[in-house]
Amino acid sequence: MTDAPALRVLILGGYGVFGGRLAELLTDLPVELLICGRDRARAEAFCARYRGTARATPVALDRADLAAALATHHPDLVVDASGPFQDYGDTRYGVIAACIAAGVDYLDFADAADFVFGVPRFDAQARAAGVFVLSGVSSFPVLTAAVLREMAQDMDLVTVEGGIAPSPYAGIGLNVMRAVVGYAGAPVQLRRGGRATHGIGLAESRRFTVAVPGRLPLRNIRFSLVDVPDLRVIPPEHPSITDIWMGAGPVPESLHRILNLLAKARAAFRLPSFAPFSRLFYSVLNRMRFGEHRGGMYIRTTGVAGGQPVERSWHLLAEGDDGPYIPSMAVEAVIRKLLAGERPAPGARSAVAALDLADYAALFAGRRIHMGFRDDAVSAPLYPRLLGSAFATLPASVRALHDSNAERRWAGTAEVRRGRGLLAALVAALIGFPEAGAAVPVLVSFSPENGGERWTRRFGSRAFTSVQRGGQGRDSYLLVERFGLAAFSLALVVEGDRLRLVPRRWSLLGVPMPRALLPRGESFETEADGRFRFDVEIALPGIGLVVGYRGTLHPD
Repeated sequence: MTDAPALRVLILGGYGVFGGRLAELLTDLPVELLICGRDRARAEAFCARYRGTARATPVALDRADLAAALATHHPDLVVDASGPFQDYGDTRYGVIAACIAAGVDYLDFADAADFVFGVPRFDAQARAAGVFVLSGVSSFPVLTAAVLREMAQDMDLVTVEGGIAPSPYAGIGLNVMRAVVGYAGAPVQLRRGGRATHGIGLAESRRFTVAVPGRLPLRNIRFSLVDVPDLRVIPPEHPSITDIWMGAGPVPESLHRILNLLAKARAAFRLPSFAPFSRLFYSVLNRMRFGEHRGGMYIRTTGVAGGQPVERSWHLLAEGDDGPYIPSMAVEAVIRKLLAGERPAPGARSAVAALDLADYAALFAGRRIHMGFRDDAVSAPLYPRLLGSAFATLPASVRALHDSNAERRWAGTAEVRRGRGLLAALVAALIGFPEAGAAVPVLVSFSPENGGERWTRRFGSRAFTSVQRGGQGRDSYLLVERFGLAAFSLALVVEGDRLRLVPRRWSLLGVPMPRALLPRGESFETEADGRFRFDVEIALPGIGLVVGYRGTLHPD
């Protein structure tokens, strides 16, 4: 880049986890990035491999020496991506004070509730200097706040619960680990029962399934209370909120549970902070990388709309390597707005109102990041209830078959295939699967049963029955289909004009069974020539195909 940069951005912790990812998000912009940190060799190595329109310049800098660096390098904006913000001590706001004195705008990734909540004390000074100081410019609390503003358009929020579940492959920075381990077992300020109180960091846990409508959900995840800015800066935005709780869902769950036990032990026995063991946890967590390379976030609320109680939730799924960039996207968005002439108003405050959900939608476009809302209306038919807004995207005949709570019958024909071997035949006989055949007459009867449906399928002279219902607990947002003693939890996934049924869990006599023994097979519903078309394949590990049947149905 030979032209003068439109913006010079000094990034403290520029070669770290969050600062480095921010720099990668800005590669296409006409900016100069001053990649700062105490280790000049690491800053130089980062800049040497940096590619893009943006120019990266290494700078050896300790945050305590920022005032001199501002006078030397004359940045337009400082981004503090270092941390941990919980450990800044008596000089915790030294960077902010230096920026205001030099007339330089400031953003940070602060995840410490106390730090962010205290930033407005500099508001008058920032206004007088004509600069903006925005703190907590990350998913917590910026994305949380954007979601809640969207929800609050037609409901009064009463309780708020949320959490972030990073991919096991995302990696975690040492400073983040220091912060988390530091407040494990310590009091965390929050709002509960309409009053200010506290919980115990990492000692309180809840479970949730992140399930964007029509997408393959994350597996049910354990979330534990974390000390994030949302707990302090969100309630003033919505005075009707009586309760707020925010958690994190690190995996593997075994390590997560160890952190829970340590947090409870520290609280019960008044032990000192576990921060000295941060590097140990950092090393272990970053080596235990297995499972699905997917992450997510959720916000669940209860409230009042039109005088009636309502429960709504917002879900985000991030596939592969796209998820780890989300925490840095809020700063990216502010910088892009600056270059477009949209400048935040002068003053010092939390970044809770910095972005709207539409801003995030623009950032997510072109990436494998998906989000959606759910209205948990129990009166809706089973499939519309589980699919949410994705149900409306299905072909007309698929919607017609599922969009009813009444008894009904559909008829048609099918081709049936059977697996070979004694074990496949035995399993098929136990359930009552049909014999192989072509153009077999089919009659399917649907009848309501305890909030679900009983499906009776008759292929020629053979009939078999299953009961489908919406999952609860670890099966939340899954379709649970029971065949006799066995129950199978299926994800309803919309891909184009197909509704796929993807096995996720199963149990026998109510006892969860190993995933290695989970039945397999490609099963989906779609439309062909205006008719409902089904294609079901059931196979078992070590046995192979048990039965497969495909055909069409129409209302009988």
